[in-house]
Amino acid sequence: MQGVTIVDHPLVQHKLTIMRDKETSTAGFRRLLREIATLLCYEVTRGLELTTIDIETPMGPMKAPTLVGKKLVFASVLRAGNGLLEGMLDLVPAARVAHVGLYRDPNTLEAIEYYFKAPDDLGDRLTVVVDPMLATANSAIAAVERLKERGAKDIRFVCLLAAPEGIERFRGAHPDVTIFTAAVDSHLNEHGYIVPGLGDAGDRMYGTK
Repeated sequence: MQGVTIVDHPLVQHKLTIMRDKETSTAGFRRLLREIATLLCYEVTRGLELTTIDIETPMGPMKAPTLVGKKLVFASVLRAGNGLLEGMLDLVPAARVAHVGLYRDPNTLEAIEYYFKAPDDLGDRLTVVVDPMLATANSAIAAVERLKERGAKDIRFVCLLAAPEGIERFRGAHPDVTIFTAAVDSHLNEHGYIVPGLGDAGDRMYGTK
């Protein structure tokens, strides 16, 4: 699938199976999402550019690899994106953070923005947009559009689950943005939820339903 990277690491797939189970508790769901986020972060940052610097180890001098350029930005699509955000910050604690507040109109399924806050220098950084579910893709498309308006150029999108319909719409709107996901499920139902999916990620993470 062009422009889509499926992270099929056994640990990711095992943890995802537990998260899908409707009997998994809110606390367990939240913990697993954070753990999977760290594993997904390894993949989305695999291509970061390195340079070498001179350091002194206890045994002597060496040229050692280090990241080059400014640190990246994690852009969380509120509210469920924060579950992935926390796990990624565990791995890259120096990253900047952007928040994009969007909710889905229950009748039209369109994304409505209610909050936006991001660093000023997005154009100089890799921006990783995080949202657990790529379903209709309305929220993801709107979030990336908003970030591009603020100057972001190098953008990647990370989700836990994606639907084929969402991937098609997202890639049509933003063909320059690669999608990283743990799985691509069967389809969307009439309410715009991923099937078989895992339900509403925000509700399951915060125990609101």
